[in-house]
Amino acid sequence: MELPEVEVLRRDLEKSVLGKKIDSVEVKPQKNAMRLISKHHRTRKDFEKRLEGRRFTGVERRGKYLLLRLDDDAVLVLHFGMSGRLFKGTKRHELQPHTHIMIEFAKGGDLRLIDPRAMGKAFVTTEEELPKVRELAKVGMDPLEHGFTWPELAEKLAARKMKLKQLLMDQEFVSGLGNIYSDESLFGAGLRYDRKSDELSAQEVRRLYRAIQEVVSDAIRYRGSTLEDRAYLDLQGKPGENLGELKVYGRKGEPCRRCRSPIESVRISNRTSYFCPVCQT
Repeated sequence: MELPEVEVLRRDLEKSVLGKKIDSVEVKPQKNAMRLISKHHRTRKDFEKRLEGRRFTGVERRGKYLLLRLDDDAVLVLHFGMSGRLFKGTKRHELQPHTHIMIEFAKGGDLRLIDPRAMGKAFVTTEEELPKVRELAKVGMDPLEHGFTWPELAEKLAARKMKLKQLLMDQEFVSGLGNIYSDESLFGAGLRYDRKSDELSAQEVRRLYRAIQEVVSDAIRYRGSTLEDRAYLDLQGKPGENLGELKVYGRKGEPCRRCRSPIESVRISNRTSYFCPVCQT
């Protein structure tokens, strides 16, 4: 799950859980459930007691982390890793496999954290301790923040001196593009994956800046990208609709939507990346 999918979840949660009182919380006794909370909580009970009886008062996002604020100055922090997701259900919804955390609301309904690979994170901290959380301190530039400007991007690109694709996938550089949206952004900017970040012209940086913003905004508008593995589904369990809008990702051999040349692929850091050999230079 990348930044657009997390932002879709944030907006949906803001509409559906604010003001709700938490009646009970259950961290399942399986080892994988404990993996999600173990770096910040010694026991399941510790995590559960920090939430029970509280109300959600706000939902924020920092990079790919969700911050659900509570009425006692506590904050529930969630990260979904490779396969985690949230589902808002009721008692009539069957419990899905790999449901590791259940949050039940006082007036009915629940919130479920599902994570087949158990590579995500879930922990409760305080507003005071939030700036000290190491994971949040490492979050890179956010394409949706007002502070994300092309001069800042230009400065950081020049300082890193790396190949563009690898740099754009670095979460400490820019948050939430991942494999899909870095490919799409590079195509939108007309830049090859192996261009060096410190060799871009001012015009090329501006094109990349605009492409990143447009790609992320479009993905949110179409409610995220759900691939064949269906690792990402929205809060209601529905797939996103952005897959059909992708210009290069997953389209090897298909004609480029600009020039009709076949899309090609290459392996970068054990991930398959897609590009147009004509449109991207």
